[in-house]
Amino acid sequence: MSHFSACFLLVFAQLAVGGFVALAVPPFGVIERGFFKSSAGVFVGCAVVYIAGRIALVLRAGAVSTGGVVEIGLWIAFALAATIYFATLWGDAVHARARAFTASLGLGLLALTASASVHRIGPLLSPATLLYPISFTTGAMALGGVAAGMLLGHWYLIDLGLSIEPMRRIFRFFVTMTVAHVGILLLTLVAMALIPGDSTAAVSTLLNDHATLLAARFVLGPLAALGLGWMIHRTLQIPQTMAATGLFYIAILFVMVGEILGRLILFRTSLPL
Repeated sequence: MSHFSACFLLVFAQLAVGGFVALAVPPFGVIERGFFKSSAGVFVGCAVVYIAGRIALVLRAGAVSTGGVVEIGLWIAFALAATIYFATLWGDAVHARARAFTASLGLGLLALTASASVHRIGPLLSPATLLYPISFTTGAMALGGVAAGMLLGHWYLIDLGLSIEPMRRIFRFFVTMTVAHVGILLLTLVAMALIPGDSTAAVSTLLNDHATLLAARFVLGPLAALGLGWMIHRTLQIPQTMAATGLFYIAILFVMVGEILGRLILFRTSLPL
């Protein structure tokens, strides 16, 4: 049960890191600071949920490995840096804000890499060492991009004179990361099938016993989200930000479903899909 919970908690971790990366996409000087306050608050909250859940699982298990200690420590460091950035949005400490945001990005990516490594199968000197963090990271950025797009869309209801360009930028980021994520998932599936040992056995189990789950992970996840992306692109050409925001709402559901199904595959086969 602890392994099952740990796999699904990772969705909160991905949303926290991906969300902070996505906040770097829209220009800070163009959008009112309230957007960054509300969005950063959501993503910090996701990080806190993950840390609390991870610590609860460790306490329930009664033991933790060295890798687990490092992982939790990195997540706490990320949450602290993100909280400092969040707090600086109420003042004019420009340099402190920039340093805290940069630290948040770096620590977040390190923490996500550590979490991915906990679930890795295969030796250290294997493609899996790179494929696990990259798969988790591209998924996090796709999730963060669509979440930031949805949050930014709401800001257009407050700032009626805001240029359409920030939404177009976050939309391009979301689509680019989603396409990259699909490519990484396919590359991971092929590469893990070619690595002798546990990786090959895991891919065999996935294709033989969970083929429907694998198909749903792609069709109900990133592929469906990209279909919504085409519709968002058309609405932004009008431009119609309210319609685009509604489509971002639907797109985030597809991306989230895809990542949840991916975490189910991780639980069933230990593959980072």
